[in-house]
Amino acid sequence: MDSVLKSFSLKGLQLSNRLVMAPMTRHHSPRHIPGPEVAEYYRRRVEGGVGLLITEGTVVGHKAANAYPNVPSFYGEEALASWKQVVEEVHKAGGKIFPQLWHVGSVRQAHSCSNTGVDNPQKQCCCEDHIPGYAPSPVAHPYVEGADIPHEMTEGDIDDVVKAFAQAAFEAKKLGFDGIEIHGAHGYLIDQFFWAYTNRRKDQYGGESLVDRTRFAVEIIKAIRDAVGDEFPIDFRFSQWKLGDYNAKLATTPNELAAFLHPLVEAGVDLFHCSTRRFWEAEFPNSPLNLAGWTKKLTGKPTITVGSIGFKEDFITTGMEHSSPHPSATSLADLLKRLENQEFDLAAVGRALLADPFWFRKWVEGREEEIDYFTGESLKKYY
Repeated sequence: MDSVLKSFSLKGLQLSNRLVMAPMTRHHSPRHIPGPEVAEYYRRRVEGGVGLLITEGTVVGHKAANAYPNVPSFYGEEALASWKQVVEEVHKAGGKIFPQLWHVGSVRQAHSCSNTGVDNPQKQCCCEDHIPGYAPSPVAHPYVEGADIPHEMTEGDIDDVVKAFAQAAFEAKKLGFDGIEIHGAHGYLIDQFFWAYTNRRKDQYGGESLVDRTRFAVEIIKAIRDAVGDEFPIDFRFSQWKLGDYNAKLATTPNELAAFLHPLVEAGVDLFHCSTRRFWEAEFPNSPLNLAGWTKKLTGKPTITVGSIGFKEDFITTGMEHSSPHPSATSLADLLKRLENQEFDLAAVGRALLADPFWFRKWVEGREEEIDYFTGESLKKYY
């Protein structure tokens, strides 16, 4: 158990242990404003022993950034004031917190909720604005049923989105957050630029190689670094898989992965959050290393692993019914061993902490019989 309880430091960030709360969209921010119950929700996880919280996805200040009702915004006076209360509650409880900055890209459809207040501060979430999804190319998202053809982003649009991410990061630092996470995973906008199927551009933001298609992400990272300075941690979340395609791979070999990650490191990433379905699975043949392990080996940067930690089945299937397996002692022992071997540095947990904010404390104290385990019913409560 010692490996998960070791402290961790990164630039000015000091964590009391290696356990991270993974970002999970909860749809509990009416009008896209995170209210007092959101602050209480995050504070409880700190009281449960979590070292670092990464918030649910928070949309940046671009008119097409959002696609969902009741997800929080990260722009506008009211939303930012509410996020400040979240930060204060987390810090009073002794925790650390990053916001996850997000743009959904072509997942958004023309009837989706607008980003409240980008064009009109009095405007609330509605479905009549007809703003389409924005994307690198006019290619419908292949895993969104009935998806519209998105608006192909101009260079001016790209510049607007880059500025929106940088402004959000600047606000995060001003509000007292301890770092930021960029959502570059799962088939949303940044990942759509990485993905050859959705990025068919012929200009400097496209290209035949994955490295060519990193330019949009690189510009976002550089703009954020300029906005927050050298000592504020930047975490970048990426994945091989997409929403609807869990066998997808951006990089099929370690060399391809290294080439992809190098420009992101050069742009200013301090920490990589490597999203997988099952943390114990090897990423490439002939090595037991998972995606976080390979990323750390290839970049020298610290990494976060995530994916069904403590469960026998992957996160897509487990808990969608009304029962769920208890955490597997084998997988938890494997996690501790990998942490001890420094394959990766931090471990992010989602569903277990959604169901029981005190899951981590109960686990490390050997009180497994007291844990409220995740089931499909867990998604219906917000505690």
